[in-house]
Amino acid sequence: MHFKKILAALAIAASFGASAQTPIPVTTSFSILGDLVQVVGGDRVAVTALVGPNEDAHVFEPKPADAKAILQSKLVVTNGLGFEPWMGKLVKSAGYKGASVIASTGVQPRKMEDEGRVITDPHAWQNPANVIFYVNNIRKALEQLDPAGAATYQANTAAYVAELQTLDAWAVTQFAAVPADKRKVITSHDAFGYFAAHYQLKFLAPQGVSTDGEASAKQVASLIRQIQREKIKAVFLENMANPKLLEQLSKEANVVPGDTLYADALSAPDQPGASYLKMAKHNITALVAGLQKN
Repeated sequence: MHFKKILAALAIAASFGASAQTPIPVTTSFSILGDLVQVVGGDRVAVTALVGPNEDAHVFEPKPADAKAILQSKLVVTNGLGFEPWMGKLVKSAGYKGASVIASTGVQPRKMEDEGRVITDPHAWQNPANVIFYVNNIRKALEQLDPAGAATYQANTAAYVAELQTLDAWAVTQFAAVPADKRKVITSHDAFGYFAAHYQLKFLAPQGVSTDGEASAKQVASLIRQIQREKIKAVFLENMANPKLLEQLSKEANVVPGDTLYADALSAPDQPGASYLKMAKHNITALVAGLQKN
């Protein structure tokens, strides 16, 4: 009994020490990374995401306050793979000399065609298996900054990896119920390449990898003909996209859009995509429902 009391006292002391520790200020480029850092770091981090919920990182323009947030940070986390080219310029102009980590390090990048060019697809987080790389890279960076929190970071990461693996296995069973020739989806821009490759779906989009350009009338007309020819009814808007283009597509092709998908940004806390896991579960459920109409 005496030994148990000692253990209990040590646990209370450790808990007090963790709560008394000043949280490490971490800045991430966008909301999905902010969520992953919070998951790994728990109470030991204070996270600022420069591009917030329902905001578009492709067209983001940094403000002076963003440079200030970076300067006050001890760790800067980016996606890499060309997703946020403005981030490198911002970090340099801010004069930041602290630690940084590219969360996608280790991911096998996909190549894709965008406006006649072959580029790297930056949306690697759309495959849950890739997010395992993300959280482990974040964990290693936090351990280097805060060795005293290593056990916490390791435990949080291990628990989250198990959740990602459960999510992935569930998604595989969900899509298995959809015939292969019916797995065609229309979305706002080309953000689901990793998701499509992993779950063997085909995504079509009027815009390319980025939302900063507009689809031509010719591209839109071609897509409408394809929707009608292949009888595609799984049409989805994205939370950070201009709805007018896909609404035009839906009207002219005579299809009803499904639930909003979360591609490059989390939702507000009171919406279905408030965390990465919630976002992924919502997207998978919505997609399966839409595909079953095809």
